[in-house]
Amino acid sequence: MSTLTHYLCIGCPLGCRLEVEDDGSDKVQVRGYQCRRGKEFAEREHTDPRRMVTTTVRVQGGDAPRLPVKTREPIPKHSVLALCRELHAITVQAPVQLGDVILADALGLGVDVVATRSVSAPD
Repeated sequence: MSTLTHYLCIGCPLGCRLEVEDDGSDKVQVRGYQCRRGKEFAEREHTDPRRMVTTTVRVQGGDAPRLPVKTREPIPKHSVLALCRELHAITVQAPVQLGDVILADALGLGVDVVATRSVSAPD
């Protein structure tokens, strides 16, 4: 028996309404896409959904109380909440430079969390 799942494509500005039919095998049938990116998005979203994580961490001794951070690559969707919890517990010491690794190999996923702006230490 096959299942039908619907997605709204975010791969390009067209925003195609996609249908993915999954019969339990390794192959899925995608309908409704108007470009290659739509088909790839639907297959990936159905079989291995991933998300970029953007949030903030505490800063000690800086000119700002929070530091914006993000993952360098998307991580598995089911790991997003666990990573946010881990980042909530982190406090970094100023100064921090844009691109500094704040958390290496987050959750053992092979993806680093980096600073998305610099925070200076007060003079």
